[in-house]
This record gives sequence, structure tokens and C-alpha cells, in this order.
Amino acid sequence: MRAGWVLTQRNLAHWVRQPWAPIFGLLFSIMLLLVFGFLFGGAITVPGGGDYISFLLPGMLALSMMFGVESTATAMAADTRRGITDRFRSMPIGSASVALGRVGADMTNSAAELLVLIAGGLLIGWRITSDPASAALAVVLLLSLRFAVLWIGIFIGLNFRGDGATMAVQVLVWPIGFLSTAIVSAETMPAWLAAIAAWNPLSATASAARQLFGNPTGVTGGVLADGAVWLAIGWPILIVAVFLPLSARAYRKLRH
Repeated sequence: MRAGWVLTQRNLAHWVRQPWAPIFGLLFSIMLLLVFGFLFGGAITVPGGGDYISFLLPGMLALSMMFGVESTATAMAADTRRGITDRFRSMPIGSASVALGRVGADMTNSAAELLVLIAGGLLIGWRITSDPASAALAVVLLLSLRFAVLWIGIFIGLNFRGDGATMAVQVLVWPIGFLSTAIVSAETMPAWLAAIAAWNPLSATASAARQLFGNPTGVTGGVLADGAVWLAIGWPILIVAVFLPLSARAYRKLRH
């Protein structure tokens, strides 16, 4: 655990010296929020009623938890390519310390990004109408999604070198991000597409966050109406259960 904390500090120090990656990631999320909220929002109706900005903001919070995976995969791939990971493997530290260091730094950055986006949402008129405990649970579920997808990023970063990691994450994140209920309700989609979107892990977290923040959900029936919170708990557990062991195996099998 101590080695993991030291490596977390190493990764945070990189961001302090070169803060542009997290800053541009945050600006990208803000840009999407403004574009969909104010440029397209007037043409979008929320099933079940409600203001579109109130519907959109929790979805954008969930979507922002997906976007940072690219930097995680790229950083892991860069360390592997340059031999830094091999140096760590030669040291008397646990095999999980390198990945935990990356996860610790990324979760710190994600928590700060989430707070900034929530503050920005409040400034443009979004409101939390639920009790503090429910709102806190929504934040926990958002960060749980981030924690889970980071392990996907680590796995990709350990298995791809160079630009391959970035492209692999983009191929994964963009379809998952937009084939979901983050921006529009599944009930506005064709039936077959709505079924796919409803079982998307991102949709579960977005819908659960809307419920817990007290915002319009855009859901009038189906699995997201009855079990969004439980799905938002279960999906991250399942993703971590699959990709954490796969990441550990990939780390042990790295070739010098």
C-alpha cells in the first residue's frame, strides 16, 4: 500500500508539472454540456416531463467519468514502452502497486473534475432537489463507475503500445458513451437500440444519478425505472471483477 501511495504521488506530480491533459479533459466535458444543453436542448423533449438541463447534467457527469480512461491507458502504455514499468517490476514492491498508483492519481483527478462540473451545473441553473444522503450516494456511484472503467484503461494500456492504446480506448469509449441515456432518453430510440442503451453500464449510472439527485429521469418504464441504482452498483463490481485480474495477469506477463 505504501508503494502504491508513492506511485500515486508520482503520477500527481506529473499533472502538477503538466496540467494540460486534465484541464483539456474538463473543458471538453464543459463544452459538450453547453453544446447539448443550450444548442440542441431546445429540440429535445424529456419523456415523463421535466427540464432538459436537469436531465442532461447527471448524464454528462456520468459521461465525464468515461472520458478520462484514454489518459489512463495512454500513460500506462507510455510507461511500458519506455521501460519504466520494467524498472518498477525489478523493485521489491507488490505487483499491484503500479496499477494502484495510477488508479489513486486518476481517482483524485476524477473527484476534483466531478466537483468542478457539479459547481458549473449549479451556475447554469441545475439544481439538486433530493436529500444530502441521496446526493452523496449519486456521487459515490459516479466515482464507482470511474473506478471500474479505469481498470479497463489499465488493461488496455498494458496490452497495447504507442498510439494503439489511445485508439483502442476511443473505439471503446465513444460507442459506450453515446449509445446510452447520458444525453437522450432510451425511450426516444428505436426499440432495439433502446434495449441496448438500457443495459449499458453508463445508462445505469446516469439514470441512478438522476433519481438520487431528484432530477427528471426520462424513464417511464423498464429496467432503468425499476433497478437503476442496483444496476449502477452491480455493473462496476462486475467490471472490476473481470478487468482487475486481467490487468494483474497482463502486468505479470509483460516482456522486457
